[in-house]
Amino acid sequence: MIKIDIEKELHGASGAMNLEVNLEIKEGEFLAITGESGAGKSTLLRILAGLESSKGEIEVHGKSWNNLSIQKREIGFVFQEYGLFENMSVEQNLLYVAKDKTLAKELLATTELTNLKNRLPKTLSGGQKQRVALCRAFMKRPKLLLMDEPLSALNPTMRTNLQDEILILHKKFGTTTFMVSHDTSDIYRMASRVIVLELGKVVNNGTPKEVFSTNKSKISGEVLQINGESILLLVGEQLLELNYHADKIPKLGERITINTSL
Repeated sequence: MIKIDIEKELHGASGAMNLEVNLEIKEGEFLAITGESGAGKSTLLRILAGLESSKGEIEVHGKSWNNLSIQKREIGFVFQEYGLFENMSVEQNLLYVAKDKTLAKELLATTELTNLKNRLPKTLSGGQKQRVALCRAFMKRPKLLLMDEPLSALNPTMRTNLQDEILILHKKFGTTTFMVSHDTSDIYRMASRVIVLELGKVVNNGTPKEVFSTNKSKISGEVLQINGESILLLVGEQLLELNYHADKIPKLGERITINTSL
């Protein structure tokens, strides 16, 4: 169990506000954190990582993290900007974190990077760089995986592939994952639970279906199938089955934008 009860004063575009988060997260959950820019999402991750201080308590599996150094917190952090060492090969980036060649080999194989292990980051695509960053985060066998908009810079194909690989590693290592994201399809496909932050406060907390039904998030996609009151929608390269209530029934192949009621 992970218990978070923290408070921190922030200064955003709307002026001063308090970040106040009180949550209990089960071991192995995949938690998505969403909300408007400036709501405190990234700050929450940085507090969990020990990169910023706060008032209150953080307890991970019965152990207080309040005064624990960054190095002793069992976390992996995946940033949007990759943060790779440009003068090191793919494999060297991993081994810099932990001298465990067996684990590095396993991670590179899982993410289909084995053939690129001797390449420098500057020769890789965005998706490949993010895979390296993900592997590097798992080199510490983290209890917590923290990801800040890890898929936002990727095209639909890369995005879908990396979603699969994140889920594989999340389950394989039994990691509890926190992911900041604005993308409904990422959250719906990957997360077991969602919290919505608004001006530093948790205003919604539940499964993706519960949260997006309450928030009436908009999703656009192509209609592939209609079954009674549900509709199968192609969003990017993902299939989403949504509840659909409207006077006018859409046509197959039509592109529509609807408020989700999952």
